[in-house]
Amino acid sequence: MAKIQRELYGSFDMILNAIDNAVRSGSISASLEDSSDFYDRDSRCSVRVYERYSYIGNNRVSLSVTLYETSGHVYISAIASGGSQALFFKINTFGERAFLDTLQNTIDAFSYR
Repeated sequence: MAKIQRELYGSFDMILNAIDNAVRSGSISASLEDSSDFYDRDSRCSVRVYERYSYIGNNRVSLSVTLYETSGHVYISAIASGGSQALFFKINTFGERAFLDTLQNTIDAFSYR
């Protein structure tokens, strides 16, 4: 698995939209598989699960993105998984890393004040 966790700065809606655009424009086969949103007083959480075909690994990989806001702070956890063709252990994580990398510039853009 490949993972990014970080505090972000900016509008929750703007960040969520930028993430969605980055993932979908990063691969012709990327699709939003499902989403979930929660709201409670001063907290908010959005979960997005994307999937795409990995040409390098000749398989499909998924990317789960959780964006959480509380008391004016926004946090992201993005985890890519799947793609390995081995039975008992992972031998190919190139597709996971590549899928997660589609978010790197967007996350970096919202990482600084």
